[in-house]
Amino acid sequence: MPQKVYCWRCQTEMPMLDEAEWAELVPLLTNMGAQIMAYRERTGATLEVARREGFERVALEKYKELTGYAETNINALWHHRLANHGPPCESCGKLMRTSIARFCAECGHVPSNKSLERTREG
Repeated sequence: MPQKVYCWRCQTEMPMLDEAEWAELVPLLTNMGAQIMAYRERTGATLEVARREGFERVALEKYKELTGYAETNINALWHHRLANHGPPCESCGKLMRTSIARFCAECGHVPSNKSLERTREG
């Protein structure tokens, strides 16, 4: 089951996918990109026109199936993956933006050196 955590890009709590869930979604996202490229090559359509063809529907439906949340922005799915983020901040509890972040971008807290070393070691 997806974990609902604060997404700094969306500025709200969002369901984030674990690696097993991500493995189900990423082929659909990749296939969508290939379909859009093929459609553009075949028709000469712009990216804007190609995106109106609904190629993203399958990936958005899968995300809803996995999370219960009806996302409408296909680009948001690419960053709703827990593995893309770091551990929770010791101060505010929001996820660090990356696994190598040196401070929390939300509250400014700087973790102790030992915390940073543990995080990077895995």
